[in-house]
Amino acid sequence: MFIAGAVMQWLRDGLGILAHAADSDALARSVADTGGVVFIPAFVGLGSPYWESEARGTIVGLTRGTTRAHLVRAALESMAYSSAELLAVMTAGSGFSVSALRVDGGAAANDWLMQFQADILDLPVERPENIETTALGAAGLAGLALGVWPDVEGFLAGRRYRRFTPATDAAARDAGWQAWRRAVHAALAWARGPGA
Repeated sequence: MFIAGAVMQWLRDGLGILAHAADSDALARSVADTGGVVFIPAFVGLGSPYWESEARGTIVGLTRGTTRAHLVRAALESMAYSSAELLAVMTAGSGFSVSALRVDGGAAANDWLMQFQADILDLPVERPENIETTALGAAGLAGLALGVWPDVEGFLAGRRYRRFTPATDAAARDAGWQAWRRAVHAALAWARGPGA
C-alpha cells in the first residue's frame, strides 16, 4: 500500500479541506455516507494487489451535492479499503486466519475510521492506548536486551486496547466493496489508456 495517512495530509495541505487531520472524524460523522463518492488514493500508483505504477488518484461519483464532508469520508474509507485488500492478500498468501486487526499510528486515533475498518473487514479492530507503538517497540527491544523485562510477555503485560467490533450488515458491506472495486477499475482503466 503506497498511500495511507498521506491522504489526510493531502486534504489538509494540498486542498485546504481540513485544518487538522483530526477534524476528519467529525466530518465523516456529519454525513450519512459518501453520497456515492469513492476515492482511490493512487497518487503514486496502486500497490498490492494491483501493482499498477501508472495508476493515479481517482475520485468518482461527484455530484453538485458533494461536500467536503463527503470527500473526507471517502478518503477515510479509501484507507480502510486499501488496508483490507492488503490484509486479504497477506492472509491468502500465508494461509493464516486473522481473528482481530491491531492498529497503530496517527490514523488509528480516528474512531470513525477504526469502526469503519472493523465493519468492512467484519473483524474486530484493536487500538492500543499508546498509538505510537513503533517507538514503544524499539524501547521494548532495548529493554528486553538489557533485562528490564524478563521476556516478551512481561513487556506486553498490562497493555490495554480499545476494541471496535463490526456493526454493519452484510448487504451494506457488500455494496461498499462493489463501489470500491468499480472505482479501482476506473483508476486502472485510466492507467492503461484507451481501449483498456
